[in-house]
Amino acid sequence: MENSTDVVPSSPVNTGWDARRKRKNVDITQALSASPADVAALRRMAISEGGLLTDEIRCQVWPRLLNVPPHLLDQEPETVERENNKDYNQVLLDVQRSLRRFPPGMPDEQREGLQEELIDIILRVLKRNPQLHYYQGYHDIVVTFLLVVKESLATSLVEKLSTHHLRDFMDPTMDNTKHILNYLMPIIDRVNPEVHDFMQQAEVGTVFALSWLITWFGHVLSDFRHVVRLYDFFLACHPLMPIYFAAVIVLYREEEVLECECDMAMVHHLLSQIPQDLPYETLISRAGDLFVQFPPSELAREAAALESMATSTFTDFDLASTQQRPDAVLRRRRRQKQAALEESAANSAVGRPSAARRFVRLAVMGLTVALGAAALAMVNSALEWAPKLDFFP
Repeated sequence: MENSTDVVPSSPVNTGWDARRKRKNVDITQALSASPADVAALRRMAISEGGLLTDEIRCQVWPRLLNVPPHLLDQEPETVERENNKDYNQVLLDVQRSLRRFPPGMPDEQREGLQEELIDIILRVLKRNPQLHYYQGYHDIVVTFLLVVKESLATSLVEKLSTHHLRDFMDPTMDNTKHILNYLMPIIDRVNPEVHDFMQQAEVGTVFALSWLITWFGHVLSDFRHVVRLYDFFLACHPLMPIYFAAVIVLYREEEVLECECDMAMVHHLLSQIPQDLPYETLISRAGDLFVQFPPSELAREAAALESMATSTFTDFDLASTQQRPDAVLRRRRRQKQAALEESAANSAVGRPSAARRFVRLAVMGLTVALGAAALAMVNSALEWAPKLDFFP
């Protein structure tokens, strides 16, 4: 699928995107050519407008974002024994149901071959890491890597991802997964108490966002370009970023939520159906802002004050070195934009009609993504990283 997922930003203003895209391509090439590779710059490129642009670039950058050692990338994957494998039957069933995750029009023979590779990758990672437990939805993440980087590289990347970012989801129970979902409502409450209170009154809970979280939205988005754009963003960020993105989607749909009947089934049904025409670049930028503004450490008490394994291992993860820390990228961008955002927010009158509120919110969010791209573009390889802060609960 090389170059099959070129991303066209969905931000309100695309004027000059071709020029910015060409410049970004040059910047990514320079970061990859540096010795050692400039991972901080690659992280900025993955976060900023358009993400990593093409699958060919992702094949080079994703391993560096996950800090997978080069010698592992060239290893030929071992043969997987399927007989008497405790996970094989469930994996097989899930993979057989994954037809829509493959590109429309792909020949059956090619798709069936990829499905066999998908099964092998999953079983191989589980065999190498017996502490990991398969969950339904895991295959949605693995197939994304398979379609972008092919089997050999996908195995190494998925294994690293599974032992870090996805670690909570692969416990014997769903306790840690539920804990991560518990961050959703505090984030919404910080930004829009009215939406938070409405959802609490409806007793809708957070189960509607479960499939979003455990598949990194791969199961619920129909356009593969949007899926890989989100993966660029999530791979460059803290393991909890997907829950911030989930919160941003709910907040973006404020009017729909508040106009819905305050009934658990009705609100759950509404929120479970993600619109496919979301302004992804704007929402990505907004999620990054909210992470900096309301870091997990501030929300931990409300999220039951239980430390999750993914966030705790992230502290020790090699990506958290001072040269590569993703939260520093987000903090710097946030500082650059904060004055303009506060000025825009101050102009939003309390009690506006709902249509006017939506217009103002979109204008502010549009400003967010525009300034975010500009701020990131100004950051060069001599970026002065902020001192380490305790962002992790």
